[in-house]
Amino acid sequence: MRSRAWVCEDKKHITRLNIPKPTGMLVNMYDVQEIRSDFPILNRVLPNGKPLVYFDNAATSQKPDTVIDAMTRYYKTYNSNAHRGAHTLADEATTALETARESIASFFGADPSNLIYTSGTTEAINLVAYAWARRNLSEGDAVVLTEMEHHADIVPWQELSKEIGIELRYVPLDLGRMCLDMEAYKHALPGAKLVCVVHTSNVLGTRNPIEDIIALAKESGARTLIDAAQGASHERINFKELGADFLTLSAHKMAGPTGIGGLLATNEALSQCGPFLTGGQMIRSVSTDGSVYRDGAALLETGTPRIAEAIGWGAAIDWLSKIDFTQMHDHIKSLAIMAYEGMVQIDGITIYSDPRRPGSSGTISFLHERIDSDDLAMLLDEGGFALRTGQHCAQPLMDALGVASTNRISLWLYNTEEEIRSFLDHLKMVCDRFGA
Repeated sequence: MRSRAWVCEDKKHITRLNIPKPTGMLVNMYDVQEIRSDFPILNRVLPNGKPLVYFDNAATSQKPDTVIDAMTRYYKTYNSNAHRGAHTLADEATTALETARESIASFFGADPSNLIYTSGTTEAINLVAYAWARRNLSEGDAVVLTEMEHHADIVPWQELSKEIGIELRYVPLDLGRMCLDMEAYKHALPGAKLVCVVHTSNVLGTRNPIEDIIALAKESGARTLIDAAQGASHERINFKELGADFLTLSAHKMAGPTGIGGLLATNEALSQCGPFLTGGQMIRSVSTDGSVYRDGAALLETGTPRIAEAIGWGAAIDWLSKIDFTQMHDHIKSLAIMAYEGMVQIDGITIYSDPRRPGSSGTISFLHERIDSDDLAMLLDEGGFALRTGQHCAQPLMDALGVASTNRISLWLYNTEEEIRSFLDHLKMVCDRFGA
């Protein structure tokens, strides 16, 4: 049986793997080997003797030396708590923490006062649910979500629905085009108080029409929360120009360390927030009679900051600032199309993504009709290929696709044409051998 693809209409005349060399960004304009030299893990040879080919970037990206060195330098030379001392080390730690905040905020076209450090996108969304939504939504108010959302942008709102009785409206997929049904979105808006939507799908690689989504929400009087965990590593997002009320970020998907991310929030949205966690740092004064809280973003950061992680994220942002994101996107897209065009030629493969779509992040989800997804992942791992399998924390999307799970490759700025060719050869070998 020939392979199937949701969006491949011309596959019927393909009889063998014949992958053309991508043109454009791989020659002169984009030096992928120079980029790879900054990432020590990419030189790793696995225990079975196979060189590592890392295709799991939507789960977490690898880290350049500059990030590793910045965090090590903090622990080796000026480890101290920030905002809590008058000695030299405390001053150096505070300066590094806030310098990183300035770099990160500037990268996203925002003011430092609008960036709240969190543990990542999951905490950032929960922060909005607790600090803003519980104070501004009431029983019967509607929150618009989509079938494309990560669990982190579904479960907090389900909990809020059980707690105060808000209505949840889910925008479905247009299965023919593997994107959101924008007509359904328009019908979901009347009376909604908040729209929560993923910038770029971690399963499909689809980049949603965020600008239109935000504009329509504003016309309807709804605030917007954009989950940019995937999108921020593939395009330069300008928070002020975008016009969203909330934007959530994860450092570890954009060359930064794990355990840190951020929430960008407008001044107006921040003025409507109450505390999320209470304790040190978010207070102006405390007495036995009560406490007075700080205003703005400072209200939402409690306890010892994620100092080393923030420093690492700042170093990652400084590194990414040297990358031309247009060239990077073209490089990733050319590789993803190369992978796609090879995969649709392999018997039994069904693809649930289309990297040819504008703004696609280079993520391809797929299955083999006769090889279990976990087994396929392990067989690919034996060839040195690290990729994701499972529900990708997106069960409603899996349900919409009518599958229990998918395999997923997700490409980033350091992947190469040679890796794609090697992957296609190994995938075809596995499918020929085990999928008959």
